[in-house]
Amino acid sequence: MSEQMTAESMVKEIERLKREKNAVILAHYYSRPEIQDISDFLGDSLALSQEAARTEADIILFCGVNFMAETASIISPSKKVIVPDNRAGCSLAESIDGEEIEQWRRENPGGVVVSYVNTTAEVKAFTDICCTSANALKVVNSIPQEKKILFVPDKNLGAYINLKTGRKMELWQGDCCVHERFDSETVLEMAAKYPDADILIHPESNCSGDPAIMAMPQTYYYSTAGMLKHVAESDKRQFVIMTEKEIIHQMEKENQGKEFISAGSRALCGQMKRNTLEKVLLALQNEGPEIKVEGELRERAWKSIEKMLEL
Repeated sequence: MSEQMTAESMVKEIERLKREKNAVILAHYYSRPEIQDISDFLGDSLALSQEAARTEADIILFCGVNFMAETASIISPSKKVIVPDNRAGCSLAESIDGEEIEQWRRENPGGVVVSYVNTTAEVKAFTDICCTSANALKVVNSIPQEKKILFVPDKNLGAYINLKTGRKMELWQGDCCVHERFDSETVLEMAAKYPDADILIHPESNCSGDPAIMAMPQTYYYSTAGMLKHVAESDKRQFVIMTEKEIIHQMEKENQGKEFISAGSRALCGQMKRNTLEKVLLALQNEGPEIKVEGELRERAWKSIEKMLEL
């Protein structure tokens, strides 16, 4: 690729290659703004994988992190799933493996393993049922009260579910390195600084198990898609956003005249930022790196996703 290629010329070439190769670009809300702007579909990890299943494209270029592309491959085994950078990992997804789940099962026969969709294909294969941040309460409430539950891998989302449902799930001590920074002190600071703002908190945040924060009149817990819906429907003019700050790009595009304040200058996922416009172009040119989940691993991982979708 020419070093002199401008962003505009790269976008034109990306569009040409998409038409030539019958490819679509799926991008997470945490992607760089320039990648969001060229995406065919923008969403959270599960919504994008579901879109991957619906599309008639031959190639899916997934701009997110590796576990998201794995989920797309599990749901859409006949399609070629590629990524801009296959080094884009996730501290949360990488905090647990299948053997650790098996050890828990040996110690807790009859227990149920619920996995956040932000997990590797291997972990999904050892899971009874998956959930998203949006449907986690529904998934957990579908499990009989007498059943012991291990919730993996996010301790903060798990604490939020325990608080909302009254369950006493055992929580794996994994976390998202971005959302872990959003603690109760941060919420209180933002509430004092912006008393008229709605504070939108992702349930992966470190404050999610704090009943005092949940009881505050200006705090709301949402998935990324839920945050976008809230700001679109709210009459408020100011919002504090407690998730990865790139989601604000889309909020500003869709809600002119409203103010969005990131809860922290470090609210950036470095792994998501591995994906660049240049790497998107290279991935389409090379049709790789490819992410492929095959055989028994794919079949076992699909079962835990399928059970969630049945709800």
